[in-house]
Amino acid sequence: MGLPYPRRGSRTSFRTSAADRRLLLQLTNHDLKPVEPERRQWGPWNFVGFWIADSFNINTWMISSSMIVGGLSWWQSWLCVWIGYAISACFICLTGRIGATYHIGFPVVSRSSFGIWGSLWPVFNRAAMACVWYGVQAYIGGHCVYLMIRAIWLSWDRDTIPNTFSEGSGTKTADYVSFFIFWFCSLPAIWFPVHKIRHLFTVKSYFVPVAGIAFLIWAVVRAGGVGPIVRQPATKKGSELAWEFVKGVMSSIANFATLIVNDPDFSRFAIKPRDALWSQLFAIPVGFAVTSFIGIIVSSSSTIIYGGDPIWDPLVLLERFIDDGGSAQRFGVFVIAAAFALAQLGTNIAANSVSAGTDMTALLPRYLTIRRGGYICAAIGLAMCPYNLLTSSNQFTTYLSAYSVFLSSIAGVMISDYYLVRRGYLEVKELYDARRTGPYYFTYGFHWRAYAAYIGGILINVVGFAGAVGTPVPVGATYVYNVNFFGGFIVSAGLYWAFCKVSPIPACSSKWMEVGDEIDDLRLAYDNQSGSRSQEDEEVAVGMAAKGHGKPGLGDGF
Repeated sequence: MGLPYPRRGSRTSFRTSAADRRLLLQLTNHDLKPVEPERRQWGPWNFVGFWIADSFNINTWMISSSMIVGGLSWWQSWLCVWIGYAISACFICLTGRIGATYHIGFPVVSRSSFGIWGSLWPVFNRAAMACVWYGVQAYIGGHCVYLMIRAIWLSWDRDTIPNTFSEGSGTKTADYVSFFIFWFCSLPAIWFPVHKIRHLFTVKSYFVPVAGIAFLIWAVVRAGGVGPIVRQPATKKGSELAWEFVKGVMSSIANFATLIVNDPDFSRFAIKPRDALWSQLFAIPVGFAVTSFIGIIVSSSSTIIYGGDPIWDPLVLLERFIDDGGSAQRFGVFVIAAAFALAQLGTNIAANSVSAGTDMTALLPRYLTIRRGGYICAAIGLAMCPYNLLTSSNQFTTYLSAYSVFLSSIAGVMISDYYLVRRGYLEVKELYDARRTGPYYFTYGFHWRAYAAYIGGILINVVGFAGAVGTPVPVGATYVYNVNFFGGFIVSAGLYWAFCKVSPIPACSSKWMEVGDEIDDLRLAYDNQSGSRSQEDEEVAVGMAAKGHGKPGLGDGF
């Protein structure tokens, strides 16, 4: 469709009806509106620190170790990590650029593709996943606290302290108390706004890698060197080895599925769009590769130190160090466990509480903020009793990991919409407009093309997903599911582009045109006579002024 030319430095306003105001109040608040210049404080080094800090966590450690369990050698596992996270970084940069250019988060970005009201389903999906994972990650952080306490008092032993939980509950009194301490001490970190918590990631990026390297040196010295470790060959051959390699790459990408979708929640705070490009593109594979290498070597060294099967959980290995060491060794365990606790805190804030809070603001923007949503996420994480999900007899963690690939269909629709269909052009003010005449309202607020593509991306993986959780399925479905993220992404992105090609949608450009930098004044404001109860409730309509450069851009503001 044709694009209007802006008037130089124009800024208009409008009076809305009471019905329009009620609709608009369901679409915005202070945390959902585009980030104004004074809150754009994330430079390239903040993103580097963020991803280095995020990479040092127990999950990253375990993913690479599980590849060796699957039959790969140490260097094959590490190659999987490099390839998988390099691909993830490309996806991150694709979605992150949208937020960095227009300074809007995932809930608002998804409105352009799924529709004003249709976006609520992808947002709800992401929020629910974040709440569940917050509890699981917090429980792992509680294990770190358990080690810290036991390093000081050996009497803090889950096997000797009276247990008030049932045998099949998946936890014991000492473990639960440690979990609650970690959960409670995490609450203050949720209070700070997103543009200020970058300092937490900066501290984590300095402290945690040093502790991880110290753990690596400690384990290698106790094992008598890395020679016996690196000489261990792969245990699989031929096509089995090839498919195991593919699954290793895909497991690395699946670990990033949720962050790929909601990276705009962080990149919108970038000072300039390029600040969120190269920094993320290089920091992600390097940070996660280094962490995975430490995990591979340390976990493999446990076979030499203690004999038998490798200990793939670094926290279990630290427990063994406490049992067979003196006070100096316990002090070392305390420092490393404290670093891992900080790592879990940073990961939980970045990947879960902020993401859930941002998503919840989109579900109930008049009543929730990122801060309130983050505390709701924490409360759900505690109430869901995450230790029930970590018992050996429960396959729920398998469901969670497999379910994350379903987010690939959401990412496929979002990326196809922005890069292939709209070619970088968004009418930001219309993303906050629920009137039927808006270009993103589509059919009753839902975009049927996006949902058809989304379902198509799910269907290609649904049979293999059933097989991943224990249901017998044809071997062909298993092979398709082995490349699950690519399958869901390519199918959903391709279908969405095809549907929009056959049945064009409004607010598109015929050539590449990002106009985010053209916006020099972006405000959300109601007329003061509208009768709103508070200043935040008045911030419901978007007014914009575009710099005149003699080329198509945004139209006049409201």
